[in-house]
Amino acid sequence: MNMIITPVLVILMILVFTLTFLFVKTIDHRKWITIPLSLLLTPVIYFYVLYPMINIFSNYHHQKYFDAEAWKEKPALRYEMIGDILDQNRLTGKTKSEVKSLLGKEEWLSWNDALKAHDTNKWNYGLGMKPGALNETKECAEIVFENDTVVSINTYQEELKFDAKENTEQP
Repeated sequence: MNMIITPVLVILMILVFTLTFLFVKTIDHRKWITIPLSLLLTPVIYFYVLYPMINIFSNYHHQKYFDAEAWKEKPALRYEMIGDILDQNRLTGKTKSEVKSLLGKEEWLSWNDALKAHDTNKWNYGLGMKPGALNETKECAEIVFENDTVVSINTYQEELKFDAKENTEQP
């Protein structure tokens, strides 16, 4: 595994080293002990404390290129590919049959209040949940067709709802 050294990594490591050094210095004032101990503890604290905390509380996620096969096989990770679809306008101008072959059958249709029915020109797909400890929404995409051709893609978030089982047992 290769590690890419970025300015953010260097700054965070310096910050962790400084804080570790200041903490170790409160225990022992001898520099020949505090500096090597701080150097040894810095990567441990960074990779086992700070880095996991950043991953838990941030909503950063990896962006991936669109892959029709991965889209169909791993629906929970579609949020990683939607950025590429939007940035590259991969679906704009495609027909319903082309979209169906790339993304699969629509998962649900949007509701049209005027028609009091589902709108067959607004296909929706679930994109999964972005990682994060405080995330309570799932990502979704709505593909809008006019004259059997994609004209826009709208992303939105839905609140997660968990069905609670009711206790139906009689005492």
